[in-house]
Amino acid sequence: MDFGLPTFLGHDLEECAKMCSELGLRFSELSMDFPEYQPERVDAGELSRIAKEYGIYYTVHLEGALNPWEINDRAAKAYTETVLDTLDLAKRLAIPLLNMHFHEGDCITLPDKKVCLYEMYPDEFKARLTAFRDACTKAVGDTGIVITIENTRSFMREFVAEGVGLLLESPVFGLTFDTGHDAAQGFRQFPLIERNIERLRHMHLHDFSSERGDHLPLGEGTLDIGRYLKLADKHNCRVLLETKTPEGVRRSAQYIREITSK
Repeated sequence: MDFGLPTFLGHDLEECAKMCSELGLRFSELSMDFPEYQPERVDAGELSRIAKEYGIYYTVHLEGALNPWEINDRAAKAYTETVLDTLDLAKRLAIPLLNMHFHEGDCITLPDKKVCLYEMYPDEFKARLTAFRDACTKAVGDTGIVITIENTRSFMREFVAEGVGLLLESPVFGLTFDTGHDAAQGFRQFPLIERNIERLRHMHLHDFSSERGDHLPLGEGTLDIGRYLKLADKHNCRVLLETKTPEGVRRSAQYIREITSK
C-alpha cells in the first residue's frame, strides 16, 4: 500500500517531491487544476529527473471541471483530447493512474425541482460516455494505466451510477474512494463504491468534521481512519493524503505512523 501527497498550491514540484521522500511517501499526485501541470506545459524530462532524484513516482488528478461527455461537441472533443494527451504523458513517465471526477453536467431549475440535462437526454449521454470510454481504452492499450473515477456529490444520482457502470465495462477504468467527500454528504456516496468494490484502486484519505468540513489532517476530525486504511490495504489501493497544505500532510503522516505502530 503506497502513500502519497498532492501537489500544493504555491509550491513547486521539487519541493513536493523532497517532502514526499522525507516523509517516506511513494508518490505525488499532479493536479491538473494548476496551469503548470497541463500536459502541453509539462517538461517530461524535468519531471523524470525529479522522480529519479527523490525516488518517487506520479499519479495525476485530472482537472475537476473536466467533462468529456459535455453536450457541446467542441467542448467534449477538447476535454477528451486533454485526457488522451495526459495518457501520452503517463506513458512517457510511467504514471500508473489518472484520477477524474464524474461531471453531472448542467441542470435546469424548474418551479418545483432541478432536472439534469443528462437525465432528459439519456441516449446522447450514454453515447458520449461510450465514445470517451472506447477512446481511452484504445489509448491505454496494454500499458496497465488505470483511470479512476472519484466519488463526488454526483454519485448520489441514479443516472451517474449508470454512467459509472458504463465506464467500468472497460478494464481501463476503476474507482477512487474519497473519504471526506463521502462524509460531507452523509455517507451517501459509498454505496456506489461498495457495489463495485472489486474495482477500487485509489483512495483520497482526509478527515472530516461537521464544524470544519473535509480535507482536514488525519486525526483532527471524526472519521475512523483505521477502518479506511484496512479497506485500502484489502484492495491494494494507493492512498493519497489529501490535505491541501504541507503542514496538514505532515500531521497526517505522523498520525498514520502512530496508529499503525500500536
